Amino acid sequence: MSEVIWHDLECGGYDADLPLWRELAAAEGGPVLDLGAGTGRVALDLARAGFEVVAVDLEAEFLEALRARAGELPIETLLADARTFALPGRRFPLILAPMQTVQLLGGPDGRAAFLHSVAAHLAPGGLLAASLADAMDGFDAEHTEPPLPDIVERDGWVYVSQPVAVRPGPAGISIERIRQIVSPAGRRTAEGDEIHLDTLDGDTLAAEGVAAGLRDAGRRRIEATEEHVGSEVVLLRG
Repeated sequence: MSEVIWHDLECGGYDADLPLWRELAAAEGGPVLDLGAGTGRVALDLARAGFEVVAVDLEAEFLEALRARAGELPIETLLADARTFALPGRRFPLILAPMQTVQLLGGPDGRAAFLHSVAAHLAPGGLLAASLADAMDGFDAEHTEPPLPDIVERDGWVYVSQPVAVRPGPAGISIERIRQIVSPAGRRTAEGDEIHLDTLDGDTLAAEGVAAGLRDAGRRRIEATEEHVGSEVVLLRG
C-alpha cells in the first residue's frame, strides 16, 4: 500500500493536463486507452466525464487501487507494459500517454516498441497524445533551494517526499528524492528514490512515430504550475 501512497503523493495531485485530455476525448470519442495509468489520475477524471476508459499499468498495486476508486465508473484495467501491451481485436479512437510516460521507456528501442504497439491499437485516423516534460534545471545544496516537500497523513502516519537533486546527463535527467515515513509514535524511517527521464523532444518523438507508421498531427502545450514543469504534447494519428 505504501507505493500507492507515494504515487498519489508525488503524482496524484497534478491536474493541469486534465482539461486537454477531456477536450481530446470529446473530439475523438471513446473508449480511451490510458497508458501508464497509475492509480487512475486521468482515467477516473475521464470516466467521471462519461468516457469509457481502458487503463494500462505495469504495477498491479496501482491498478488495484484504481479499481477500488472506480466503483461503477466505466473503467477496465490491464496489467501490462506500455511497450508490449496487447488487446487483441481492440482499437481505440484516442490513446493517451500522460505526464512523462514515454520518457520512462528506456530510450529509442523502448519507444519504438511502444509506438508499434500504439499503431496496432489505434482506430483508423485515431489519435495518440503523448506528453513530454519541459527541460528541468538542476539544483543542489550549493546552488538553489530544492522545492518544498510533498506531505500527506494517513491514519496517523506521515509521509514526506522531498526532491533533493535533479541531475542532467547526456541521455536524460535523474530526479532524486528522499522518502520519509513518521509513525504515530514519532519514529522516522527514510530511503532514497530515483527516476530517470530520457532526453526527448517533440520533433524526435514525432519522427519516431512516423517511422512506426503514424502521422504527425501537431503539438499542444500544457503550461507550468508552481509545483510542476510544463509539457509539450505530441499528437500522432493512425
